[in-house]
Amino acid sequence: MPISITTPLTREKVRTLKSGDSCLITGVIYTARDAAHKRLCELVAQGKELPMDVKDSIIYFVGPTPARPGEAIGSAGPTTSYRMDAYSPTMIQQGQTGMIGKGKRSKEVVDAMKEHGAVYFGAIGGCGALLSNCIKKAEVIAYDDLGAEAIRRLEVVDFPVIVIIDSEGNNLYETGRAAYLEQQK
Repeated sequence: MPISITTPLTREKVRTLKSGDSCLITGVIYTARDAAHKRLCELVAQGKELPMDVKDSIIYFVGPTPARPGEAIGSAGPTTSYRMDAYSPTMIQQGQTGMIGKGKRSKEVVDAMKEHGAVYFGAIGGCGALLSNCIKKAEVIAYDDLGAEAIRRLEVVDFPVIVIIDSEGNNLYETGRAAYLEQQK
């Protein structure tokens, strides 16, 4: 049975999530890819205000396609997360508690997650059209010049994800593989 999560994603909620948990997210999440993350981290370094409140927030690593008439957003599948690895520790230090993407994360990101209490969710790549059905509203809130990589505020209902790395550093990519290899013996 999937765990229902309503944003904001507090550190207390984060600590209850375990690697391998299936979750359905409802509420507000933000989008940002590497170009937007770079700008956000530059603002942090300059001591300037960010264009959104990242405390207890979830950032989805996605560059959606344009919306068709009558739709909130176009196809919205996850992008490869390692491109955000240089920036994610800074964002986690600023209060971000969740990330959605696909693929492995660096040791530095996992260390920041453990230190500050954050979680990495995986969304299924190749299912962007299906995932977009869970997005009820999308609006660009910063960096419109980045096109698909602009920061968007999304309102989602029952957005399906899996906890890949929990706040203790348990990693489904590692434990799942080990369990599979053990079954093959």
